[in-house]
Amino acid sequence: MSSHFEKHCARRFLVSGRVQGVFYRASTRREAQRLGLSGHAKNLPDGRVEVLAAGPCAAVDELEAWLWQGPPAAQVDEVLAEEFAGEVTEGFRTG
Repeated sequence: MSSHFEKHCARRFLVSGRVQGVFYRASTRREAQRLGLSGHAKNLPDGRVEVLAAGPCAAVDELEAWLWQGPPAAQVDEVLAEEFAGEVTEGFRTG
């Protein structure tokens, strides 16, 4: 199947555990860029990290699987996922 016809998805993830102060956002950005995804990774006041990822569904799925592991210092307890219907700007950033 040609990539021109590849199904695109946008998903929002809420990642819980030891995910702040362990390079989780920077590592997520690197992984998302490697997969060709757009979106963001940002710390939330409650200690979770919000990740928004948009692009080919297979790549979003691959990032979702990676989020459960994260960088070496992270300890991920939960990854909640929901479909995202809003606009996602091009590129992947951290905030």
